[in-house]
Amino acid sequence: MWRPIVSICIGIAISSFSNAQVKKQFFIEQNEDFEKVDIKFVTKSGACYVKPSQHDIPLNIYSNQDFDDYEHSFTKEIKNKICYVDLSLTDKNSDNLSRSISYQMFNSDHKEKDKMWKIYLSQEIPYRLNFNYGVGDAFIDLSGLSIENLKIYSGNADVNINYISGLGNQVEMDTFFVKVDLGSVDIKKMNLSKAKTVLADVGFGNLSLDYSKTLESKSNVQASVGAGNLVIKIPAENVPVKIKINDSMLCRVHLSKNFELTEENVYVNKAYTDNAKNLLSFNIDVALGSIVFKEIK
Repeated sequence: MWRPIVSICIGIAISSFSNAQVKKQFFIEQNEDFEKVDIKFVTKSGACYVKPSQHDIPLNIYSNQDFDDYEHSFTKEIKNKICYVDLSLTDKNSDNLSRSISYQMFNSDHKEKDKMWKIYLSQEIPYRLNFNYGVGDAFIDLSGLSIENLKIYSGNADVNINYISGLGNQVEMDTFFVKVDLGSVDIKKMNLSKAKTVLADVGFGNLSLDYSKTLESKSNVQASVGAGNLVIKIPAENVPVKIKINDSMLCRVHLSKNFELTEENVYVNKAYTDNAKNLLSFNIDVALGSIVFKEIK
């Protein structure tokens, strides 16, 4: 059953985090009208936590902020058995451009880190997620969830994605999309995402992809790097890896000695075979930035 956004916002929870009382909440409840949830979440500032929940409520969001300190836009629509949720949160008094530059230069805007949002997702229903972060920090734990598609955008935020409990994605992920402007995105245990395709776009920021554990199936990574940095961790043995890099004279590319050049701009490791069922392949375009492959034993 859906609850209007006006009534949702007046609830006060008795739990707390970061020494601040949780005061607001948005939530939806499961019903027979939809079988999966498509969430678009936009926040311009603050610290955001995404975690799996022990309950069957598809979406539950808590905050420590006062209602008068931020503006929100909330819409929902159920179509073709999919529940579409769009939630945008904006600080009323923020100067987003100057705040973004200040956060990048000094990373010391404590007011941003004091603003908190906690998002709980159920392990009982599939999701398509689209998270857009302005400045601040984001900590996303996808352990045991069913994520069909995932989009992460970091304007100038520091985003950390992990599968903390070691439980992987319960379904095969079609596309994992990451875009980084000035911020940073660090993704650990990429093998647990079960993503068939990873699309990465790095402007001036930093992106780290951790593939240091064995994959169960094929995964293809397509990345474009402008003036930023891309660091990719891969296993030192057993996982077949193929890398194609379209670089320039102004960039920096580092590969270990275990890779050999097989054709122009194409490198493979010793475990590579053409028909490998768990092939990890990369197709990377880089202009001014840095590409580093690290082998993890």
